[in-house]
Order: sequence, then C-alpha cells, then structure tokens
Amino acid sequence: MKYIAILLLVTTMVSCGSSDDTKPIVVEPIDYTTINEEEINAYLTANDLVSETTASGLHYIIENQGDGAKPTATSNVTVAYRGYFLNGNVFDQSTEGLAIGLDQVIAGWTEGIPLFNEGGNGVLLVPSHLGYGSFDYSSIPGGSVLVFDIELLSVN
Repeated sequence: MKYIAILLLVTTMVSCGSSDDTKPIVVEPIDYTTINEEEINAYLTANDLVSETTASGLHYIIENQGDGAKPTATSNVTVAYRGYFLNGNVFDQSTEGLAIGLDQVIAGWTEGIPLFNEGGNGVLLVPSHLGYGSFDYSSIPGGSVLVFDIELLSVN
C-alpha cells in the first residue's frame, strides 16, 4: 500500500509538472517611428541643423557631395564614420575606414550611403526602424535613433 501511495504521488507530480498547453512568450516589437521623428526634429533644432528626409524616414545632411563614383545599394564601399546617439555618446567608429558591402549593413546605411559620391561627407540620422529596431542590440538600446558622421572614402 505504501508503494501505491508513492507511485500515485509521483504520477501526480509528473503530470502536473508538464503541460502541452504552454506557449512561448512572444514580445511584439514597438513602433518608434513617431517618437524617433520627434527626437530627430528636436536634435536638429537644438543643433541648428537642417536635413533632407527620404520617404522611409531617413534624415540626411550632405556637407560635401563629393565628385567621385556614386555607389548603389549593393556596392562595396570604404567608409570612415563615427556612430553616436542623440546625446553624443559614441557607440562605434572607424577613422581609418571600414570596407563593407552596403547589402550587409543596417537599412539606414544601405539607403543613406548612396546619397553621397566618393569623397563626400555628411550626417545620417537613422530612426530605429532603419537601424536595429525596437529590441536591444549589443550596446544599442532598442528604439534608438543613430547618428552617423560619414565620409565615403571609396567605392570599391
């Protein structure tokens, strides 16, 4: 009788411990489009800057158009850049230049770098939907606007 009670107790514990009804928790992305637009406009005003805006919401400032080759969205380019948040904190930079395919980067770069000719420079203000989205990525908090000082060194 003692063994039947233990067997019944173990069976009850095992059957309560597992359930086929459990579903993974899915976290939905947050749409930061409106918030990012407000943040970018406040940054531009505070820094007395004027930008152009693409249909996707990318803001850009061309300081020097450059007179060399113009890349496409699939070009391999070498870019010197400094990436920072709206508060000025730098998260990445390459002063020597980074050679990379524009089809291997964030959408803001894929769209923004071809706005410059080789030798050109300026600023890209990338809303989160063209950057890393609404979730944290490495040291970049989700929903962040990214600012890039760009110099297109070469179209490879």
